[in-house]
Amino acid sequence: MPKLKTKKGVKKRFRLTKTGKIKRSKAGKRHILTKKSRKRKRKLAQSTTVSKTFERKVKRLLPYG
Repeated sequence: MPKLKTKKGVKKRFRLTKTGKIKRSKAGKRHILTKKSRKRKRKLAQSTTVSKTFERKVKRLLPYG
């Protein structure tokens, strides 16, 4: 059985937690920040987890975690 290749784009965007959940950063913090409130920008800086429906797809692209 040959080694499986990891998708490098997915590897850079997602991290696995100790419990097996997938951590991701939020979108919308790159540009057009003047119209966004301080609270909104602060919340965008925090990381979040991937939804259950999308989790299986991401795990398939990260074969070795």
